[in-house]
Amino acid sequence: MLTNIKAVLFDLDGTLIDSAPDLGAAADQLRVNKGLPPLGLSLYRPHTGTGARGMLKVAFQMEPDHPEFTDLKEAFFVNYEQNLVVRTAPFEGVQELIESLNARGLEWGIVTNKSERFTTPIVRKIPLLSLAKTVISGDTTSHAKPHPAPIFEAMKRMGFNPQDCVYIGDDERDIVAGKAAGVKTIAAGYGYLGDARDIVKWGADINIYSPLDLLKWLPES
Repeated sequence: MLTNIKAVLFDLDGTLIDSAPDLGAAADQLRVNKGLPPLGLSLYRPHTGTGARGMLKVAFQMEPDHPEFTDLKEAFFVNYEQNLVVRTAPFEGVQELIESLNARGLEWGIVTNKSERFTTPIVRKIPLLSLAKTVISGDTTSHAKPHPAPIFEAMKRMGFNPQDCVYIGDDERDIVAGKAAGVKTIAAGYGYLGDARDIVKWGADINIYSPLDLLKWLPES
């Protein structure tokens, strides 16, 4: 058990919410606009954690150095912005997890690399997320994960020290950022792992495979 933990910090996509359906749909809309058939969610899902870069690579085999990448990325963002929570929802078990954290007197916040342009409306539209003590987006600080700055900012706003906190995410950069910030780290093996299926290699303090697995590692009160 992680003793003396007072706050839990979460990554957003792939950890608290399943946003793959809406992100994949935004990319497929680009294909449809170009007269190409949609690819479907199953191809996009594993790469959701890499954002626009991953979605455009799946949709068009396009890398960031492609001359059309910047324009297509913004078109992707516009598509996504118009349909942020059509099919996006908390993962199964997250509602109960958050209720249990509240019952145990543990505060919680969100630290994501998603830009505020998307994070703020998503948090506003999903009531459960609006209960977060703080929300740090990818552009809240001058650095995004794997830099520890966003986690430091979350702790500062919540009034906690590294020894008080644990950070959970579904990408290796989450674990890198958490370790650099001096907090305990948990790898979410149920998220968007892409090609990195062996989360044990990330070196997190704990690995879990469903949201509710987290509870057995946290103080009861």
